[in-house]
Order: sequence, then structure tokens, then C-alpha cells
Amino acid sequence: MSRRCSETDGEAEEVRKVVEETAELTGKFNLADYISFCKNLDLQGFDKRLEDVRRRFDGMMEGILKEKKTLRKEVAGGGAAVKDILDILLDIYEDDKAEMKISMENIKAFIMDIFAAGTDTSAITIEWALAELINNPWILEKVREEIDKVVGKSRLVTEKDVQSLPYLQAIVKETLRLHPTGPMTVRESTKECKINGYDIPAKTTLFVNTWAIGRDPNYWKEPLKFMPERFMAERGCDAAIDVRGQHFHMLPFGSGRRVCPGASLALHVVQAGLAAIVQCFDWEVAGGGPVDMSEGPGLTLPRAKPLVCMPVLRLKRLPLP
Repeated sequence: MSRRCSETDGEAEEVRKVVEETAELTGKFNLADYISFCKNLDLQGFDKRLEDVRRRFDGMMEGILKEKKTLRKEVAGGGAAVKDILDILLDIYEDDKAEMKISMENIKAFIMDIFAAGTDTSAITIEWALAELINNPWILEKVREEIDKVVGKSRLVTEKDVQSLPYLQAIVKETLRLHPTGPMTVRESTKECKINGYDIPAKTTLFVNTWAIGRDPNYWKEPLKFMPERFMAERGCDAAIDVRGQHFHMLPFGSGRRVCPGASLALHVVQAGLAAIVQCFDWEVAGGGPVDMSEGPGLTLPRAKPLVCMPVLRLKRLPLP
């Protein structure tokens, strides 16, 4: 949306809270969804919380849209600006001849999807990966050695370097195996079928437990252990496992025609971001000791307790790209 915000003006914090609450509420068990006589009763208070989140997000979007419309008028009057996603959506909205008609509500929903699915998931994955590295310092040291050997200490690691960092890629794969940001994948049966002796009617909503698949001892040796080496070539064929849905014993992004459309972007962001964090800083955990790895409730598998640690500059001078 061509906007930047920081915690100093409060807008970034408000966006973060809205995204977190949306993911949490979406992942909650709602009695009204399963017990018919509870349909009109807000016994758990979810309706009230959802309405509050919707109101806050709508207010934020209305302000952004107002600014964007003013800027678009200025550009139309002779200015120049590069179009962003919001510009493209507004172009479609304003085009009476557009093949697909969209409403302002569609635009807001699309932006909410980007916020919730495109930022929260990547941030959580990096947080889980860093927590695992802190609890396994020998793995942290090994990936640092790889980065120093390939990139050196005179410049910052970039996305282009990631393809030459197989151990870093293995760490991200192992993180996605143990801590998939989409722990449950939802599908609907297209026809009646039988699975493990159970009759599944057509049009049945199915929940695939991605979290459990990644920890299944039938497919993974020592499944609860954080062991990136299981994805390295010298350890066997596991190195060839693709995380984009081609191998059904690891499905962090789902599979098939409804596979996550942002998988490639997410991998670029997580791998490059984690590499830079590891290259530039040491991390001291608040209170000392190992990091608590308990999981919290929510659609995107957040941590039960936020990772609180202090970055300590590892290099004498922060490298530039």
C-alpha cells in the first residue's frame, strides 16, 4: 500500500494486534459452529471480539483508502507514482468494463488476507526457527560457519545467497516440519468415499492435521528432535523433500490446486531473514536458560509465550548489502 509505519506512531502496533487477534479467533473452537441451538448465542464472547476486530481493521483501512484516493487524484493531475497492490485493486473497482467486478468489501478482505497470511505466518516461522537455534547452539554455530564461508563478513547475506546455503535451507525445512504455521489444512470431499473403514459423505468438511503428519514416527526418525541434518544430502534422500506439497509426509503449505499461493515468497522471506539475523547477531535469552517451546492457540500456531531475547552485535561493523 506504499505506506510505512513504526511503533512510534502506534499504527504498527495496532496492525500487529489486529493480525494476531484475527489468527487467534479464527483458530478457536466455536460451539455455535457445531451445536445448532447455540447459533444465536454468543456463549464464548467470540461475536463481540470479532466485531471489535472488524471495526478496528475497517477504521484503519478507511483511513488508508482515503489517503490513497487523494494521492491518486494528484497523480491523475500530472504527478507520477508506481502502482502498488491497492492501486491495482482500486483500478479494477473503478473500471465499469472490468471482467471481474469487485466491491470495496472485497478489497478490504483481500488486504486482510495479505496481512494475516503474508506477514504473521512468516514472522512466526522465523521466531520458531530462532528459538530452536538458541536451544541448539551447535546448530546455530554450524549455520553461521556456512554463511561466513559462502558470504563472508564484509557484506550482508541476500536472497541470492540462499541457494548456496543448504544447511540454512534444511533448518527452515525442519522448522516447518515441527512448527507448521498452518497446523490444520481444510478441504471438502468432492464425492462419497471410504477412509480407514469410515464412510465419508460428499461435501464433508475435512481437517488434515499437518502438525501431526510432520511428527509421525512412521515417517520421521526421532520426530520430536530438531535435526536439520535429516534434510541434508549426505544423510540420504530426505534432502530432496519438497515443502510445496509434493511429498505427503510434510505439507506445511498444503497440496494440490489449493496449495498456499505464497509458498515461494514465504520461503524467500524466512530464509533470507533468518540468515541475516544469524549472521549479524548473537542472542541472549531474557532470564537465561532454554527457551520455552510451548505452543499457543490460534490458526497460525503461535508461541504460547513470545520469544524475548536481546540482540548482541556479532560483527564489529554491521555489513551492508
